[in-house]
Formats: sequence, structure tokens, C-alpha cells
Amino acid sequence: MKSTRLKIKNRKGLTLNASLELPANQKPNYYAIFAHCFTCSSNLNAVKHLSRALTQDGFAVLRFDFTGLGRSEGEFADSHFSANVEDLLDVHSYMTEHYEVPSLLVGHSLGGAAVLVAASKIDAIKAVATVGAPSTVNHVTHLFSHQVEDIKNKGNVEVNIGGRPFVINEDFVSEFQKIDLPEIVKNLRKPLLIMHSPFDKIVGIENAQQLYHNALHPKSFVTLDDADHLLSQEKDSKYVGEVVGTWARRYFPKVENKMLSTDGEQLVGHLNIVEDNFTTSIQTKNHTFIADEPASVGGNDFGPSPYEYLNAALAACTVMTLKMYAERKKWELEEVFVYISHSRKHSDDLQIEVDKPKYLDHINKKLKFVGNLHASQKERLKEIASRCPVHKTIASEVIFETQIIID
Repeated sequence: MKSTRLKIKNRKGLTLNASLELPANQKPNYYAIFAHCFTCSSNLNAVKHLSRALTQDGFAVLRFDFTGLGRSEGEFADSHFSANVEDLLDVHSYMTEHYEVPSLLVGHSLGGAAVLVAASKIDAIKAVATVGAPSTVNHVTHLFSHQVEDIKNKGNVEVNIGGRPFVINEDFVSEFQKIDLPEIVKNLRKPLLIMHSPFDKIVGIENAQQLYHNALHPKSFVTLDDADHLLSQEKDSKYVGEVVGTWARRYFPKVENKMLSTDGEQLVGHLNIVEDNFTTSIQTKNHTFIADEPASVGGNDFGPSPYEYLNAALAACTVMTLKMYAERKKWELEEVFVYISHSRKHSDDLQIEVDKPKYLDHINKKLKFVGNLHASQKERLKEIASRCPVHKTIASEVIFETQIIID
């Protein structure tokens, strides 16, 4: 898994702090947006664990801080429910313009309510998943209900929510009265996964019951037994991510690797320069793998670099050759480790005499043997390691023949 920091401007000109979690060894098959809980931020451990679990199913997941929370600009009083929905819409537009169209929304607690409303406004959303979501948006007002009169009389009032101080105003409170969430869910008509803990003390399980009752099929419910509202245990947040990923497979078909034809050769390499930067697909008759460059030189690091594959070919050939030799000699060789690095070194540093001093390719090979072997046997295996076919190919003069194929 890799993470990219993003700064996204919303419609009010405020900068929203965001992180885009990417699958470790592939281009994303689909994009998802995660909305955090009321007064939380995208750096909550549960948010990170859940997002990263989803990347294992090929999703790129954008998690961001709503206006006035976390590292996003703005005041908390401006982070009322409608503003949260607007942030979601703005983030979706940004991702559509700069990456690909997000098609899955996942929301936690009040963020779950926000993704339900946002999904009703975005045709491109194919499915929605909620975790511990309330069935009515004004559910959160009980957290400061004892101060509602003060808000009406004084305007801006500091309230304590979850042990933290926040400044809110009457507009902030009134915004929670405007949304008929059960009706929105009833008309959503998109695949919906509802996840909730029966022991949730912040948002009771009856909220999940009402959402499920109002939703039309396809709808699913998964209980989060023994979990708390904030999914504070790592095992719970990871479980949620894994379940969402498994559920989503029904609505987001797995993208299979396309088999490249080798056209009768041993191997073919293919790079779509427009779409894939340096990420190269390699196909043998029976196997597919990926080569790439590290991020430090502009690649996506989805796979080993070309020289890492060269090292890998040498390592594989070396250990296989040593195995066959030791078996033929009936030596007690149990395991072989080969450590290889490629670099460019100057002939002077290598103390090699050449007609003209220059930089040369240098491969460092280290061997580790496990087994009941004498020192003389290890020295012989060292000699044999230099006789594997790939070693001999690299060390010898190679004749290349290059042709252009005309379609």
C-alpha cells in the first residue's frame, strides 16, 4: 500500500487535507471515497486501517478531513451536515478530473449519513457502505442538546463534544433538521451495505434497523459483534475493510490481467506510455508479471525494476544450479541464499586494468549455505555458482539482433 497526500479546494475556496491510499503492486481497478465520523478526522486509526484493507481488493481509497476538522481549512461551525455533503461532492469532482471517477462511497457514523445523501446526488456512484451510521441526521444534536437555548440566545457557543471543545452556532444546529435520511435511503436504489455494532453506545443498533427497513434491495447487513462505535480495536476496522471489499466484488467485477501474446517468442514486454508511465506488463507463455521504476525516478513502484529482474534471474539460476550440483555430489546442502546487487563502479576503484579508465557494470554476489558442509565444499559451491547459465551469459559477449515488426 502507498499513500499520496493531496490538497483539494472545495467550492468555498477552503483547502481540504486528503490522503489517497493506493494498492501496493498494481494500478487501482476502482476508486472509493471514505467519509469520517462526526468531529473525527481522516487520520483516525480506524479510518486508516479500513482504507488500507480496501486497497487489498484493488481499490484506491481517498480519505479526507471535512471543513474545519483535522488539517483542513475552515471553522468547525461551517462543518454542518450540508457542508459535509458539499465537501464529498467537491472531492468526487476533483478525483474525477485528476484521477478516475470514484464509484464507491464508504462512510463512518455521520459520515455514513453524508455518503448516503451524496450518493443520491452522484450518478457515477455504483454502491454505498455505511458503518455505525445514524438513521436521522439530527441524531448528533443530542450531544449538545442541553445548550441549544444558549445557542439561540448567544449565537456562537462553545460546546463540549466527546471531551473536546467546539464552537457552533444556530445555523450549524438548524442544518441537521433539514435532511430526511430515511426517505433518501428509500429512493437511493443503489447497492447498500449497512454495518453496525449491536453494542454501539453512541449510535444505537435501532438506527441500522431503520436504514435497512427503508432501503430497497440489493441491501445487506453485517453485524460488528463486540465492536465499539469508533472501531477502536484494529481488528474491527480491518474486518470492516475486508468485508466491504468482499461485498463490493459483487458490484465491481475483478479486473483480470489481459494475456499478451508472445507471438512465438519466449517473452513479450508491453508499455502503454499514455496510461502507465513506466509500469510494464511482461508475459511468458504461462506467467504474467510487472516491471516498474521506483518513485524516486518517476515510476509508480508497482513492480521490480529491470535491473532487479536481472538480479532475480541471476539469483534463481544460481540457486538452482547449486541445488543440482549438490544433489549430484550427495552433499548435505539444505538451503541456499544468494544476495545480489548491481551498480556502476569505476575501473580504478575496482583495480582493473583497462585500455582507458571507465565505469563498468559491477554485480556483487554473496552466498550463504545451510547444511552440514566442509569449508572445501563451500569453496567448490562458490566456483559452481559462477558457472550457472545466466551468470555465464551476463559475463560473456552477447550478440543482439533487433528487428522492427510491421503490422
